[in-house]
Amino acid sequence: MEKVTMADVAKEAGVSKSTVSQFLNNRFEYMGEKTKLKIEEAIKNLGYQPNYIARSLKQKRTSMVGVIVANIMHRFSTEVSRAIEDFFHEHGIHAIVCNADDNPQKEKNYIDMLRAKQVDGLIIFPTGQNHDLYKNMIVEDYPVVFMDRKVENLKALSIVTDNMQSTYNAIVYFLKKGHRKIAFAVQPLTISTRKDRLEGYKKAMKDEGININSNYIIEADISDMKANLEKLFSLSEPPTALFAGNDRVFLEVLEFLKETNRALGKDIDLIVFDNIPFAHLVEPPITVITQPAFEMGKKAAELLFAKINKTEIKPEEIVFPSKIMIH
Repeated sequence: MEKVTMADVAKEAGVSKSTVSQFLNNRFEYMGEKTKLKIEEAIKNLGYQPNYIARSLKQKRTSMVGVIVANIMHRFSTEVSRAIEDFFHEHGIHAIVCNADDNPQKEKNYIDMLRAKQVDGLIIFPTGQNHDLYKNMIVEDYPVVFMDRKVENLKALSIVTDNMQSTYNAIVYFLKKGHRKIAFAVQPLTISTRKDRLEGYKKAMKDEGININSNYIIEADISDMKANLEKLFSLSEPPTALFAGNDRVFLEVLEFLKETNRALGKDIDLIVFDNIPFAHLVEPPITVITQPAFEMGKKAAELLFAKINKTEIKPEEIVFPSKIMIH
């Protein structure tokens, strides 16, 4: 069977090849609705498949972007990725989402692979461990936006939330409720979000004149989280409140409480820093710090799209405030 060409589509629709080209490139400014429908029908009837490789060579674009997520297990990451994909879909650009598993080597492999495929730009939730790779992209002026996490010692376009201030506000809320034995659980301090949240916890405690008990701070991998919680609650003076650094820590806390017959609200007060859609369904309801994930994702996509289109944007850190949701 002969391959259907753009000329065949033009003939079938009764329009010029350039009009079909404009249609395929989503340029509808001077195109009437009838013309669009005729081209759509011709494409469908003929089973036409555009040659994206030829098109990308001609335009020097692939109409693809890469999104490298640090860990797709986080609800926040999923929501951000959805917002990015929605935006680019509306602009006729395919978003390829890759999961780095917080693994620097995996992240590097994905950056190398996506750039080899000549994607038009990247949005990266950085592991923070591939500094030279990040720096080279900035020096080359390659379109890249960093999401959720700051890259230390590098002037780059980044979208983050106010991790330190939001955590500070949450600890102040605990203190106002009368808690003084407040624990903090987080995964290893390898990225800016976790460091900033711990800093917010420490600052709130210090500002209230409360000595920080190092036994109340858990820094552990998810696989070791429950063992550390066991140690924490075995102390002669266990905490009365706990701040969970993200949704994955929260799930480990819930499992631990269930396995040890402890009750939320009775044995421990809890605040979680993350988007937990079912927080209000837990009994008693969970207090959470929610990040504006969709807004952050959309902003990252808008900035990347602008950079792809050669808009001059200075490297800056754009901070979105999070909210404490008391259910």
